[in-house]
Amino acid sequence: MKASRATNKWAAKSSILALAVSASLHASVLPEHQTKSQWFTDAQANISEKLTLNNQLKAKNVILFVGDGMGISTLTSSRILQGQQNGQSGEEGYLSFEKFNHTALVKTYNVDAQTPDSAGTMTAMMSGIKTDVGVIGVDEDIERGNCATVAGNEVVTALELAEIKGLSTGIISTARITHATPAATYAKSADRNWEDVSDMPEDAVNAGCKDIADQLVNFERNLEKRYAGTDVNGIEVVLGGGRRHFLPKDETFNSADASSSVEGDRTDGRDLTAEWQQQYPSGKYVTDQTSFNAIDTNTTKHVFGLFNESHMQYEADRTNDIAGEPSLTMMTEKAIEILDNNNKGFFLMVESGRIDHGHHAGSAYNALTDTIELAKAVEKAYSMTNPEETLIIVTADHGHVFTIAGYPKRGNPILGKVVGVGSTEASLASDGKPYTTLGYANGRGMMSLSTTNADDGYDSPVNAGRKDLTAIITTDSGFHQEALIPKSSETHSGEDISLHATGPGAQLAQGVIEQNVVFHMINQALELIKE
Repeated sequence: MKASRATNKWAAKSSILALAVSASLHASVLPEHQTKSQWFTDAQANISEKLTLNNQLKAKNVILFVGDGMGISTLTSSRILQGQQNGQSGEEGYLSFEKFNHTALVKTYNVDAQTPDSAGTMTAMMSGIKTDVGVIGVDEDIERGNCATVAGNEVVTALELAEIKGLSTGIISTARITHATPAATYAKSADRNWEDVSDMPEDAVNAGCKDIADQLVNFERNLEKRYAGTDVNGIEVVLGGGRRHFLPKDETFNSADASSSVEGDRTDGRDLTAEWQQQYPSGKYVTDQTSFNAIDTNTTKHVFGLFNESHMQYEADRTNDIAGEPSLTMMTEKAIEILDNNNKGFFLMVESGRIDHGHHAGSAYNALTDTIELAKAVEKAYSMTNPEETLIIVTADHGHVFTIAGYPKRGNPILGKVVGVGSTEASLASDGKPYTTLGYANGRGMMSLSTTNADDGYDSPVNAGRKDLTAIITTDSGFHQEALIPKSSETHSGEDISLHATGPGAQLAQGVIEQNVVFHMINQALELIKE
């Protein structure tokens, strides 16, 4: 061991010496206009920083951020938009987590699908094994939609193992909290769409399969039942949307900000929000910004927040919510303040779910602005935790058929039409029409709406193919990019996505990895399986 440490120290010193020699060599060989260039000095500083990295592998806490649908092209265009919103050209900047020192590329396919869905990909990240498309918390031997095949094929998740280890746990999503990504942390289901009992076939209900909302509220009881003698205290923080799956289909149960005449969907008459409060009488059930702000994070042990009937608002549209909703950054901050009350540590999963929805609707504006909000949430988490004891992983579940194309000049508005280098006029394609830098290979096609909410586009007919954009302001928040192939909804893509990590164990993020490796990174950092 001593020899190994000595060797490592020698290697580090040698690297620093080599860099110093290299810098000295540069000073004597390279012209001063090259070595004094900001490009040159920034890159050299970046290398020097990497040489000082520690090699700690065990963490007290793990925070997993998942940008749903956040492919590589989404990261690039979001960083450019972020810079341009700050008055810069944009290309030179970084999203907060892109500054993390450790990065890997991640293969996303499901066992039975070349292009994946969120259920299979998140199950892989939570369990360490890949599985089929459309199923939650079960292995590939499942038959989608067949309740009878669930028993015996359930997998154990990182969140469940963290609970058993005595860590605090939390789930945050801007989508419905019963949606595929958050559900894969706590539920076992033959179909991702079984969010409440009304979504399930009668034979599955009669056979004893439980809907996903039921499994969330009864998580503690179910986990203790599966592992006799285990005493856990339940998920401490649950924040997201999807109230409809927890309320009876009865207007007398409508929340104050219900947007439907009957908010709840449940056909079994159960009010799961009341059942949760019976289990955790000192816990806080919150539904709006005011009640969220009032949570005392020093004394609150459990919090259950359902801020919308369905998905939460897009970040750009959040202030238009009837009762007010916290941002992803606010929820992340509140969750950490509660979870870090446990001296043993915590596991927190944070999903930016609406990046995916913006892309599906063909709105780059919504997808990119929600990605920028995710970057802010990561920055907040990093600032609130000790980098020597908290592993932070930022990744996606899959990408989208979203491209950055043409030859726009540096600093050209990323949401704008392509203007070439040295020009002030929009470039024209071979059909004589201008075109945008951003576009989709398939989807609903071009729309120029007056609202920020991308989902409003579903009220308009599909409009794929080339359009004349000459008189259209494509940088407006209501603009939806052109799409080549007409589809009712833009689709996922099958290429690799990226993973960014910092903290103990982050150095294992390297090369091209299978998506189920994410679980093993979490496990080695927290030693979950040892418990």
